[in-house]
Amino acid sequence: MTAAPCPICKKPGSTEYRPFCSRRCSDVDLQRWLVGSYAIPVEEDEADSLHDEDDGN
Repeated sequence: MTAAPCPICKKPGSTEYRPFCSRRCSDVDLQRWLVGSYAIPVEEDEADSLHDEDDGN
């Protein structure tokens, strides 16, 4: 079984830094999470936005 490619640089993954190939790629991924580069899209309901406006927010 071959290792899955690193999600950052696409080189073969390492068992030590799984799923990444190196500490560098692992740190790149962590930094992206910390600065908010990765985000889950959210659809706001109209009812929620109207409720927030009524609260003065």
